Amino acid sequence: MPTKKKPQVTAPKKPMAAAAQARRHELLGTAAEVFAEQGYNATTVRTIADHAGMLAGSLYYHFDSKESMLEEILRTFLDELWDGYDSVLASGLGPRQTLEALVTESFREIDRHRAAVAIYQKESKQLVAQDRFAFLADSQRRFEKAWLSTLERGVAERVFRADLDVRLTYRFVRDTVWVAASWYRPGGQHSPEEIARQYLSMVLDGIAVRE
Repeated sequence: MPTKKKPQVTAPKKPMAAAAQARRHELLGTAAEVFAEQGYNATTVRTIADHAGMLAGSLYYHFDSKESMLEEILRTFLDELWDGYDSVLASGLGPRQTLEALVTESFREIDRHRAAVAIYQKESKQLVAQDRFAFLADSQRRFEKAWLSTLERGVAERVFRADLDVRLTYRFVRDTVWVAASWYRPGGQHSPEEIARQYLSMVLDGIAVRE
């Protein structure tokens, strides 16, 4: 009797899937840079495709719209930000150490997602009005609560000054940290940890020589 041939099992095309995922990640990086430089409303799918060196129609193979690209860019940034923040907030540090860790984590996120931070800074006020980007408002509320509670705890534990205006301090720290996305370049002279150290030294200890 003739032997039956065993059915061939096709191995999963992992290299192809990995290549597609890598290309997708590369395109999101390109889109983020274009959105940050030209503004979201002024950017078209064709503009992104031109910067990526491909036809606009080919870009639709990976994404159905520029809105989808922007959503993924911002969600990825915020998911990583909150992974870091939540770890800090759950670590049981004192208020000053928590503040220092949150600032350091913020500069690390600017290093990882500089363009996404710049987009968030420029576009979030307009985007939050859209249902698709409602997650931005949720993140803003969590962000404010995390920072205000840390400052309030510091005042209550007499780590920070009793006369500290915590809301004003929160706004100052928030704005002066995240504006760094406008000038910071990954791989530059200073690491995000060094920038955080210098920043914290100025905020917590001042810049004048103590006699």
